[in-house]
Amino acid sequence: MKSITLKGIERESVGKVATNALRNAGRVPCVIYGGENPVHFSVDAKDLNPLVYTADALIVDLELTSGKTFKAALQDLQFHPVTENILHVDFVQLFDNKPVTMVVPVKITGHSEGVRAGGVLAVNTRKLQVRALPANLPDAIEVDVTPLKIGEKAFVRTLQKENYKILAPDNFIVAYVRTSRNAAKNAAAATATAAE
Repeated sequence: MKSITLKGIERESVGKVATNALRNAGRVPCVIYGGENPVHFSVDAKDLNPLVYTADALIVDLELTSGKTFKAALQDLQFHPVTENILHVDFVQLFDNKPVTMVVPVKITGHSEGVRAGGVLAVNTRKLQVRALPANLPDAIEVDVTPLKIGEKAFVRTLQKENYKILAPDNFIVAYVRTSRNAAKNAAAATATAAE
């Protein structure tokens, strides 16, 4: 899985006044959970953009000015309701021997037989939750739609792998090919022609 490096400054005071002062200085208060104690720190607001505004799932290499380093994953974000500025970020610390749950993108590959026959590909979700050891986390869940004919579906059960588990019901439909109006018209015309 791809990673991004974030540099942070550990916070000593975590009250409202200190938090507002941080935000006024263009920094975002953050906390990392999962270790013995939560670690409070702040990062430059613009440094979060490549992590937050991307379709990719990323592991964070966190470097604090105190010398502490962590491997982490983005857990939760709080946005301002009006300005949509990032107000707060929660991270979860990653350990090589502890499974973690992350949201990863769904990547559609191939050209569906059903689409070539006039159908329309519908994608139900662009992201799926996955649980795995950090080393086994995929960059994306690949869904090959090549064999899908009109009316056929790609289910989660066909996407499960040994080294990670997709946290969705096995019968959850990720993508399917539905009949388009044109395909329905063509089929009706072909049936009418055959009847004559």
